Amino acid sequence: MDPVNHFGFFFDNTHQHLPIRKFSQAARDDHSSWEMMYHHLDDDLVYPSEITASTDYSIEEQFVDSFFNVDHYHDVDFGLDVDLEIDQNSFLIPDDNIDIPMMIQGSDHDQDQDQVRENGVDDGLQLVHLLLACAEAVACRETRLADSLLSQIWYSANPLGDSSQRVSYYFAQGLQSRLSLMQTNINPNSTDVTTEERVEAFHLLHQATPYIEFGFIAANEDILQAAEGKVHLHIIDLGMDHMLQWWSLIRTLASTMCQEVSPKVIRITGVLGDRGDMVELEANMKALVVEADSLGIELGFRLVAGPATPEMLTRENLKIKDDESLFVNSMLHLHTYVKESRGSLKTMLQAIKKLGPALLTVVEQDANHNGPFFLGRFLESLHYYSAIFDSLEASMGRNSMERMKIERNHFAEEIRNIVAYEGTERVERHERADQWRRQLGRAGFQVVAGMKDRQAAVMNSLRGGDGYTIGNDHKGNVLLGWKGRPIMLAAAWQPTSLPSSS
Repeated sequence: MDPVNHFGFFFDNTHQHLPIRKFSQAARDDHSSWEMMYHHLDDDLVYPSEITASTDYSIEEQFVDSFFNVDHYHDVDFGLDVDLEIDQNSFLIPDDNIDIPMMIQGSDHDQDQDQVRENGVDDGLQLVHLLLACAEAVACRETRLADSLLSQIWYSANPLGDSSQRVSYYFAQGLQSRLSLMQTNINPNSTDVTTEERVEAFHLLHQATPYIEFGFIAANEDILQAAEGKVHLHIIDLGMDHMLQWWSLIRTLASTMCQEVSPKVIRITGVLGDRGDMVELEANMKALVVEADSLGIELGFRLVAGPATPEMLTRENLKIKDDESLFVNSMLHLHTYVKESRGSLKTMLQAIKKLGPALLTVVEQDANHNGPFFLGRFLESLHYYSAIFDSLEASMGRNSMERMKIERNHFAEEIRNIVAYEGTERVERHERADQWRRQLGRAGFQVVAGMKDRQAAVMNSLRGGDGYTIGNDHKGNVLLGWKGRPIMLAAAWQPTSLPSSS
């Protein structure tokens, strides 16, 4: 029989070590951030910088401890900004004494269901070890070991269990798909999620959590503040898949119609995204135009078949008029232009700049899911989605059909793409706020600072609950987090050379 290590897992004689077998010099030398770990490595074994070996603290314990330690994340102020009059009691301000449950903790009413196995190791902790060991085996092309580890993961992972079991299930699916693609170049584990199911899951996510509404409120607030004194607005919506943001904008605008500075004429040009349905969008568009008219706002709408490309983003193609104040909006879309070379994103941003917008509003997931090394990307995404699944656990029941649809048809698809694919097939290339600042800066944009009411407006308007945090990184980004872990970012950018036209 194969030996059993102290975590109760079976391994063959050549793999008695747990899950990570070496630590890069870059990780040992740098204790500042994860960014530096993606350079100067000789293979794709990437690990958190907090891990160092010691004689009285095992490598396994250090690794898992670093996984649950989120104190090293962004230099983000999730508390009171001294320039804003915000009641700091209205949202949670993380501090060093707050216990931040990531993978292994469910909601209070479900804690009695969490069983402890042999050697006192929690189920969720075992799943973390197994997932990391399997990811390493896949990265090293040790297919026999990877298959064995996956069989153990399936024993505990459960799409209807607690947050750790559910997120582990979908990461295991991603690993299985990557392993299958590596062995046969065939992905037999495709979920076949339809466009309708993806759109429904997005709408449910918008209704059940503040993640999507956060982006709408932040971007719309930036647009409306920059549009003060303007009469004609033209908004280019990149990758339009829904109309949710513009219902929010029209209603917010209507509430300020008594102000003389409010724009009275708005045109929205939607460039369809991969999931946009022209017929459904046109029906929603007509309904929105009718409502805007009833509120005294002249709204024009035009849909353009996508995807958006640098070649089609011209003032002529988009019918931009000289007397319009132009805004370009990207809601969870720009990251799809990020490639290994980054040339695609730069070309896209330069095309946007040539349009002469007054403002470019960007909302993205604040995560580094685009590192060049698989294991580093896997670990970062496991941190990130564990926090999201934990937030769903806190507010939605385990038998909730809406929760199942959100997890299976939205987040599971993102996880699979991040974990299983490389090259052009990997499109979920989320970046952190600092990386967006560098890329937009190189393309000729500067972040808009000084919109002091933005954080307050977002916080006051946002639906949420205990555990959600809103703050800023003092570099122009407003961020939404879950128990101290940044999840979403929103920022407004303007060309370094502003257009002469209004």
